[in-house]
Amino acid sequence: MNEQLLQRVRQCPNLPTLPTIATQILALSQRADADFSEIARIISKDAALSGKILRTVNSSFYGRSQAVGTISGALVILGLQSVKTLVLGFSLVTNLNKKQSSGFKHLEYWKRSIYAATAARTLAARLNMVQQEEAFLAGLLMDIGMLVLDIVLGDQYGEIYARVTTHAELRAAEIEALGVTHAIVGGILAASWKLPPLLAVPIASHHSAAEVADPALKPLTQLVALAGRCADVFVEVDAAQAIADVRRQASALYKMSEADCDAMLADIGMRTKEVAPLFDIKIAGGADFEAILKKANEALVEITLQTQQQASTLQQQNRELKAKSATDGLTGLANRARFDEFIADRFAAIAADPAGGVLPISLLMIDIDKFKSVNDRYGHPAGDAVIKAIGRLLKSRARPQDLAARYGGEELALVMPNTPRAAAAAMAEILRRAICVKPVQSGTRFITVSASIGVAACEEGGPLTSSAQLIKAADLALYNAKNSGRNCVRVFSLKPQVKPDQKSAA
Repeated sequence: MNEQLLQRVRQCPNLPTLPTIATQILALSQRADADFSEIARIISKDAALSGKILRTVNSSFYGRSQAVGTISGALVILGLQSVKTLVLGFSLVTNLNKKQSSGFKHLEYWKRSIYAATAARTLAARLNMVQQEEAFLAGLLMDIGMLVLDIVLGDQYGEIYARVTTHAELRAAEIEALGVTHAIVGGILAASWKLPPLLAVPIASHHSAAEVADPALKPLTQLVALAGRCADVFVEVDAAQAIADVRRQASALYKMSEADCDAMLADIGMRTKEVAPLFDIKIAGGADFEAILKKANEALVEITLQTQQQASTLQQQNRELKAKSATDGLTGLANRARFDEFIADRFAAIAADPAGGVLPISLLMIDIDKFKSVNDRYGHPAGDAVIKAIGRLLKSRARPQDLAARYGGEELALVMPNTPRAAAAAMAEILRRAICVKPVQSGTRFITVSASIGVAACEEGGPLTSSAQLIKAADLALYNAKNSGRNCVRVFSLKPQVKPDQKSAA
């Protein structure tokens, strides 16, 4: 954050100030006992402002069937909030339009601002939001920081603005050149004007709406940010990317279909053409949305294809990352985390549907005999070659529904769903024989190894009922195999208990 520049902004004597009438209306409207007649009297003192308010109130923008002839009538029919918004909007636009420098394109700025304001109010109305007037004013003032930076920096800011081709690029350009954004500067001005949070936060955070923590302010901030992108549809030379972004964001935020989104953009275009002259903002020559869409259609198709390709690539990368995170780097088998997940999932399925046919489930625990002596005698690369060779053998024997895994160190595992204990024991014997009959090549050496295997099974009516018990049982069987001289298979079983009466009879 460029604190030095922010200090220059705070101390700048030429910063825009709230017009006197706007300050008075804000103060009066915030009082609990706000007097409509007093507010109407203050507004009526400014004939030009009163005329603009009445023309706006009677335009199709508000859709009134009955004409309103006085400010008092406007206050009664539309409410204080609507009239206050118009007072602030008209007085600020009039005041700010007087402060123009040569380096900044003010016409482009105000054109985008009025489109954003209309878009914000139109979107808020479609969503039945209460804060429709605040949305309009926040949309109108969201980029006020650009005017402040123009005042403070002059041609330096004009050069930054000239380097970008879209508003979406402006934030990055400002950070690179200044270390600060127009949104942050706008927030400083909003604070100095003592604007309420419903206006100040969208102004300060419209480029970082997702980061707004206050749940009462985030919805309006997100709406205003989207309204700014809607405005880009009408002011950018190439509108295709803006249209694609609006469709995507409207769908993500509000579940809006593409057809509804396009209808909303068309509505924004028509409403803005009517509202802009009331604010003395010229948008002459602006095309309607149908013409913009027609021109952008070819590019939109290309963007859609690119987006689909990117999504497909991302999905593939995610699959590869997921597979990598679940794979042992040495053997290519499942790693311990994947083993734990797989066996837990199988027992969760048993618990959810005991009759689902997932039983029996068997587990083989395989330990390479005297593996430390292989490392000590031939070196760790040879030890790795042994583990990899047995891993390949285990993987080749595993069925599609099985999981071959490296459990840890020189210990491997094979999980066999829908497999009874006898079949698992037969597979264990096949693996044991295959390991000891084929020496492992490491460089020019051939190393003969053997393995001890423990087998356990969770079967209907059996004593093992959880994954932890199954693993413990297979481990005990493996321990028994190693204590029985190694290079053998042992199957876990509980000896039948002798009843007391049978014992006494014996």
